[in-house]
This record gives sequence, C-alpha cells and structure tokens, in this order.
Amino acid sequence: MPSAHVPPVDFDLRLVRYFTIVAEHGNFRRAAAELRLAQPSLSRQIQSLEKRLGVCLLDRTTRGCHLTAAGQAFLPQAEALLCSAELAARTTRAAAAPGAVTIGYVGGLIITTAVRELRTSHPHADVTTLHLDWNDVHTALLDHRVDAVIAREPFPTDRVRVTPLYQEPRVLLVPTTHRLAGKESVTLDDFADEPLIRYPDPVYDAFWRIDPRPDGRPAPDGPLVEAHADKLEAIACGQALALAPATDGNSTPRHDLAAVPVQGIQPCHVVIATRTRERNPLVTTFHETARSHLTGRDTLPAVSIAPHQPRGPFRTAELNRPADAPYR
Repeated sequence: MPSAHVPPVDFDLRLVRYFTIVAEHGNFRRAAAELRLAQPSLSRQIQSLEKRLGVCLLDRTTRGCHLTAAGQAFLPQAEALLCSAELAARTTRAAAAPGAVTIGYVGGLIITTAVRELRTSHPHADVTTLHLDWNDVHTALLDHRVDAVIAREPFPTDRVRVTPLYQEPRVLLVPTTHRLAGKESVTLDDFADEPLIRYPDPVYDAFWRIDPRPDGRPAPDGPLVEAHADKLEAIACGQALALAPATDGNSTPRHDLAAVPVQGIQPCHVVIATRTRERNPLVTTFHETARSHLTGRDTLPAVSIAPHQPRGPFRTAELNRPADAPYR
C-alpha cells in the first residue's frame, strides 16, 4: 500500500535559530532578552515552527520550558542545519569574489615575503592574513575562514592538499635552572625520563612527545595544556619540559627558559595546506609563491636561547629537504 504523501517542510532558518536559543536557556524570558524580542512574539514564532513540523518541541511550565522527546531529537539537527547554512553562505561568497584570499598561519611562522609578493603581483586583490591556533588548521580551511594555511604538521588532512615547504629542527624547552640548560645540544636519552607537556590531539601529542619512544616505552606524562602561554608557564614552574620548533617566535621570549637543540630526532615539517577542490586562482598563485619564497632560511636565526646558553649547531642536512620530497 503506498504511503501517504508528506509535503516537504519549508524551514525558516530564523525560527530554527530562535528554537535553539530557547532550548539553550530553557526559558522564554531569557531567550527573548538575548534575541531582543518581546516574549509573546518569541512564543508565537516557536508555535509557528511547531505547526510547520507538526510536533510539540517544548513543554511550557510556569518555571520555564524543557524539550519534549521530539525537541530533543530536533535540536542537534537544528544546530547542524544552521551550521550548514552558514557554510553554504561563506562558500558562495568565496566563489563570487575570486579577487579575495585569506592566508592563515600558526605559531611564530613568518609568511611576510610570500604575502608581500602576492599583493605586489595582484595589487587589486583583497589579500588578508589570519593567525590560527595550532589545532584550528583543518577546521579553518573547511569552514572557509581561510583559503590557505602555512602550518606545522601534524594536523588532520582529509579533504586537504598538503605540500611541504621546509623543515625545522626541534629544541627542548627547559627552565634556566635545569641541569640541561647550559648544554650545546642534547639527545633523547638525556631527557628520556623527564615528563613532557601533553596535548589534547593524540597525533599532535605523539609527535611532540615522541610517544612511544624508539624502544617502545611510553613518554613520561606531563600536564595537559592547550594554550602556548600555559605551556611556557608549566615549563618555567618545573612541571615538565617540552619539545618545540627551533624557530618559533610566537611570544615574547621568557628569560627563565632556555632552548636546547636536540640531535637525532625527526625535525618538524612546515607545509602549505589548501582545500583539495580549491578553484580560487589567487590560492594557486600563493601556493607557488609560498614554495619559492618560504624556504625557512630567513627564520633560522630567530631561535630564542637563554643569554647564558651557547648556541649549538643544527643539523643542516635536515634543513635542506627538497620542497617536493614526499612525506612519510
């Protein structure tokens, strides 16, 4: 027996957003205040949405409101619908304005020469830059907040094209009072039993703590941090040590920390990341510009080492990895 025809629901995104705000507050009065609407008007809008759906989304009481079973099922779908609509708008605007591009970068990476060259070669283009947190590279690309990112691996790469630019040696950040602070360089054996700062992302954490170690042992755990400043504070307080890029200058150098070059470990890789189906010609141009201008040579002297510490030699062979060499 054929099922009865159910007409499609014509969603008004404004009403969907109103519903998510009411659900967040569990109270029409507070939701109306946030939306700058009269409470009776907001109530009518929610009733209109319920009528379109043919279900009751909220149980009203004298103390507020709470989600019905249907409301609980609809809420995550409503939030996803709003996010999808915002992404559609950003994607459409980006396609309609190919004369604009936003370049992201993380940490203390310097992108000035490549951005300057892009602006010089395309004087009428709108070229902007945006600093990102280390854990925001993938999301910022897929959300179209940026069109290309200069970043350090590792980060998620699904639906992302990654091209290597250069390598950076890694250093060990220690308090200036630490037993290793005055060394020209160290190896992994020198700090094998020292706790290292942990990070929320498991792949990122494994790379920056060398976990597991070459002999299979787990790296000793330090405190879990997300913010760069919190990492430096934890190191200065003696809670843990941390591996870091030798040339990272994304904060004012602290005089209570020292950076000791580490020999015998894999360097970190600086790459340019773009969306796999990117069609903006400015992104294509910047991709080539970055490969020719961002080689790491102008950033190597920037490593911050405590004043009393001698500067150790870096492994120059690691720094000369061809830009088109395949990744692991």
